[in-house]
Amino acid sequence: MSSRAAVQVPVREFDLTEPWNIPEGCPPLVMVRATDGTPPRLATLLHLYRDSTTLYLLYSGVDASMQATKYDHDDSLWEEDVLEAFLAPEKRERYFEVEISPLGTLFDARIDSPDLDRRTMTTDVAWHSGGAGMIRQVRRDPEGLWRFETLLTIPFASLTSGPPREGEEWFANFYRIDRDSELGDEFSAWQPTLRSPVDFHVPEAFGLLRF
Repeated sequence: MSSRAAVQVPVREFDLTEPWNIPEGCPPLVMVRATDGTPPRLATLLHLYRDSTTLYLLYSGVDASMQATKYDHDDSLWEEDVLEAFLAPEKRERYFEVEISPLGTLFDARIDSPDLDRRTMTTDVAWHSGGAGMIRQVRRDPEGLWRFETLLTIPFASLTSGPPREGEEWFANFYRIDRDSELGDEFSAWQPTLRSPVDFHVPEAFGLLRF
C-alpha cells in the first residue's frame, strides 16, 4: 500500500465560529484532469482534516458559471456541477460515494464493486452518510471567475464502526465535475483515473488517506 499516493489527515477540533480555517500541517490536494493527469482549466484544491467524530473536506476553487438546479437528496447531481468524495475504509471493493452540489444538495450511496469494474458494481442509494455542507461563493476575481469554498462533513460512524485508529489507512479519491456548454465539460480528480471517456468508478486508481 505504501507505493500509492498518500496524504496525512491531521486532527483539528472543529470550530463553528471559524468554519473556513485550515489547520496547520494540512497541505492541499491539487486536482488534475481525470483522463490524463494534466492541469485542468479550472483549479480545485482540497484540504482534509478530522476530529474525533467527523471527516472534514474543504474544497476551494474557481468557476466561470455555476450549473446547479437540483434540490432533492440523491438526485442525479453528476449531471451538473458537483464535488465528489469516494471513501473506502476497509477495501477498494466497497466504497462510499458522497457528492455535494453548489446548492448544498447531497447524493450518497454505498458502492460494491467485487471485480473493481463499473460493469459489475452495484449502488445502494438507501445508505445515508449523515453528511452536511457549508458553501461560500461570494466574489469574482479580476478575470470574472467565481471563487468558492465548500465544506463537506461526513461522520465516521456512517462509514465504519468508529473513528480511524492512529496509523490506519483508507483508500480514497476525490473529484469535481464542471459543466460548461461553451467551453466543454471538465472532469478533475485527485488521482487521475486515466479513462476516456471519463470514469470515476476506478478503485484501482484510489490513493490513500493516513490517519
